[in-house]
Amino acid sequence: MTDPTDPTGPPPPPEPGPGPGLRTVHQLRALTVELDLLAAAFAQRHGLHPTDLRALIALLDAAREGTPATPGRLGRELGLNSAGTTAVLDRLERLGHVRRARDPHDRRRVLLEVTERAVALGQGFFGPLIGDAVALVDGLSEAERATVLGFLAAMREIVTRHSGTAGG
Repeated sequence: MTDPTDPTGPPPPPEPGPGPGLRTVHQLRALTVELDLLAAAFAQRHGLHPTDLRALIALLDAAREGTPATPGRLGRELGLNSAGTTAVLDRLERLGHVRRARDPHDRRRVLLEVTERAVALGQGFFGPLIGDAVALVDGLSEAERATVLGFLAAMREIVTRHSGTAGG
């Protein structure tokens, strides 16, 4: 019998590597880091704060959904109070990326719109990445696409659930 405390004995067997779940989490983390770096490069190149970029994305998402974008909705989505939301909108408007307009049906309400200039900047920078990603997804079978979409939706739910408990 080998004495485990004997330094001349055989080394312990190596621990097994991470399983597929942990390898997938590590790939997601690596992807997130790369996307964050890319977004930071875009923001820096165009004089934007990271929150400004998040605001533009939120406004573009609202437009794609056909949902009116208002300062209140934007503030809730970004987790900002009224003053913070106004500061973001002032910066974006000053840079020519956002327009504020009165709602023609309710003059008390302000609607927000991303300008064509901002859309063109985003497409110029992110367009090739988006094109490559679309081509990758288009090359998948219908079943693979359904699996990927289901996985991403479930991961988003998990992250959203945990974001309320982060840091505490």
